[in-house]
Amino acid sequence: MSTHVVILGAGFGGLELATRLSDSASDEIRLTLIDRNDSFSFGFSKLDVLLGRKTISEVLLPYDEIEKDGVEFRRERVISIDPDTRRVATERASYDADVLVVALGADYDFAATPGFAEEGLEYYTLAGAERLRDVLTDFHSGKVLVGILGHPFKCPPAPFEGAFLLHDRFVERGIRDAVEIRVIGPQSAPVPVTKEVSRNFLDALAERGIEYVPNQHIVELDTNGKEARLEGGGTAPYDLFIGVPVHRVPEVVARSGLAPDGWVQVNPDNLATQFPDVYALGDVAALPGAKAGVFAENAARIVAENITARLRGSEPEHRYEHDGTCYIEFGAGRSPRSRRISSAARSRPRGSSDHLRSSQPTSWSSQRPDESAGSVRRGQRETAPERAVSLREVSPENDLLWRAPDRAASDRLSLLPSDCDAGR
Repeated sequence: MSTHVVILGAGFGGLELATRLSDSASDEIRLTLIDRNDSFSFGFSKLDVLLGRKTISEVLLPYDEIEKDGVEFRRERVISIDPDTRRVATERASYDADVLVVALGADYDFAATPGFAEEGLEYYTLAGAERLRDVLTDFHSGKVLVGILGHPFKCPPAPFEGAFLLHDRFVERGIRDAVEIRVIGPQSAPVPVTKEVSRNFLDALAERGIEYVPNQHIVELDTNGKEARLEGGGTAPYDLFIGVPVHRVPEVVARSGLAPDGWVQVNPDNLATQFPDVYALGDVAALPGAKAGVFAENAARIVAENITARLRGSEPEHRYEHDGTCYIEFGAGRSPRSRRISSAARSRPRGSSDHLRSSQPTSWSSQRPDESAGSVRRGQRETAPERAVSLREVSPENDLLWRAPDRAASDRLSLLPSDCDAGR
């Protein structure tokens, strides 16, 4: 009898895992992939919607076009998870897994910051990006406050990318002199673990006349007085508030007992939880470093290797390393800059006694975009990457998780991306 693997969440991590298990063990497993949504979108597409480059419908990739051996996609909402028995219930059915993988990502807690749900704007969702696009059309002058409302959050560069692109948009409209832009957040620096990268951000912000205010936690929006109230008692005025919402595990994960400390604790070497044959990967997992799609993918590769090794009675060859390339959109028509994020212990051999814990630092080093991203194939043409994204080019050895029957081969996107936003 084949092993039943149930994957909860069809984001970056879930899609990568499904693809790899299908490629390596489709004759040994039965795979159920569950997600409440009907389609996938890349993180950078939210910027496309925000800037009016694309509509929401144009950036969605439907899950019903998934074509992969051994993979059954179910569009259902997960309502309960029992990690002891590996039993999952949805509003339509229940599933008993031999191996359960939780890749449900992080949800946004808009209510965690009073006033934000009523008046705040955001571009961390497609609907939010569309709303912000429309609001910006009627904005002509005043104070724009970009607020990071909690930590950790998806894609550390995103608040700064948004500020850079807003600057460009206001310049294009000829109103930049009438607009003040500030970015405020609880971190000590844009990227606290490295002075070099933080300096790059600070220089770029200063170059555009954007103020950065560190070490400030916004606790409430005073919608009447148009002020953000700070934890220390101060305030920051705004006419337009754009926030990075507080992140948390999905409610169904919190109820399951998998995340008693806020995020799901995992073995940092193989993403296994304390429950036998239950893994967690992507944004939902408590791991050192940033939350981003590239790390969810890397984790999925390790989980796939561990599952197949166990099926065959062998030992996995690799350990998880918090490593990946992140493209940063600086705007102004400039090519995106990339930073390779890697664990300080990434070269240690398997079996060494040290483990990656939250105390381990993260190092960033520069890398040329054309050394890692290749090209992005869309439509009937190839273009150099022009946004904050690293995508692997479709190639013969890189099979597709799905393909739309009405699209030419050159129009297919491999759903094995590396993106610095939605990390599910």
